[in-house]
Amino acid sequence: MSQRTAGLTMWETVPRLLAQHRYLVLGTADGEGRPWASPVFFAADGQHRVLWVSSPDSRHSRNVAARPEVAITVFDMAAPVGGAEAIYLEATAGPAADDARAADLALLNTRLPTGHQLVPEDLEPAGPLLVYQAAISRHFVLIRGGDARFDNVTDARLPVFPADPEHTTHTT
Repeated sequence: MSQRTAGLTMWETVPRLLAQHRYLVLGTADGEGRPWASPVFFAADGQHRVLWVSSPDSRHSRNVAARPEVAITVFDMAAPVGGAEAIYLEATAGPAADDARAADLALLNTRLPTGHQLVPEDLEPAGPLLVYQAAISRHFVLIRGGDARFDNVTDARLPVFPADPEHTTHTT
């Protein structure tokens, strides 16, 4: 199987894992390049944008302000060793647009349990939180070492992409 064919066939992993999981690991770096990783509750808006809320004073938010390029990993922490699936995302992050606040909040609330939903007063300027977004530029999936479909002994990442990037579905 060619890498392009594999990248097209394995694309389905992206929307499935974005829909199944509630947390991502957000990799950021400060202005001097010191890395930081944070678990973050998220909601996917399609396969090319993820949202989360955070305090602008948190370390990862300060890092995003200084250096908006981020790395994201979504995976099942409870998977047995050797049975993991993961997606890796390269993205540019920052505060979401104010004019999209209501829609972004509604999308985030679809992923929160009843009684724990966010309200506009939770967000700045009245509240302590801000909605952040990551615009995803590249998607990769984990290929476990020894996968019979590939010639890899160790774990690897395979770039993946939708067959028709103009018609990707939204996940909630």
